[in-house]
Amino acid sequence: MISSTFFLAPKPLSVRIWHWLTVILMMGTITTVLLNSTLFKTRNNIAMVQAQVKSEGGSITEKQAKSVAHEYNDKLWMVHKYIGFGLSFLLLCRIVAEVTMSKEKKLRTRIQQAINIPVKSRESKHYLWVQYGYVVFYLMLMMMALTGLVLAFEDWQWLDAVHKPAKQIHGFLQYGFYTYAVLHIAGTIRADVTTYGGIISRMINGKSL
Repeated sequence: MISSTFFLAPKPLSVRIWHWLTVILMMGTITTVLLNSTLFKTRNNIAMVQAQVKSEGGSITEKQAKSVAHEYNDKLWMVHKYIGFGLSFLLLCRIVAEVTMSKEKKLRTRIQQAINIPVKSRESKHYLWVQYGYVVFYLMLMMMALTGLVLAFEDWQWLDAVHKPAKQIHGFLQYGFYTYAVLHIAGTIRADVTTYGGIISRMINGKSL
């Protein structure tokens, strides 16, 4: 069946490299957000900075301590920004690949094939939902990339009008990414231990059954 062919077929090296680079960078963005929201949150470290300065015989005001604590927060956001540039580049590569690849390999073609399957078996429906999931993922990634670039180039005055809505959209969509990541990982593991054994290893080594 079409779904078995898709899930069990060996993946080209370029696809596997793109996939794992995207996974690594996405995990990087999530990690920087979590660290900035917890361990390196500015207000959580003000007292620590004051205590450390005091232990060395010095003194520092709360405002000064806040400025010091905020520097670590800023550094992590810079890392987050550079990771975002990497994800934006990978998205551009994926768009180019979608445009240039053969018709039968395009995401649009796979969805049309799944819709046109005469008998809607459980397997074919699963395949269709997976394809729709990819569409949702790419749309979220595109919106995250666009809004992230607006935030990254906040010094460009002509972007001032869209800076606030871009920040709101960017912050909201992160929860969509968290949800997709959890569902994707859980679904892949479930598929690997049930119907499509070895699907994870094939995404690493590219070998078929």
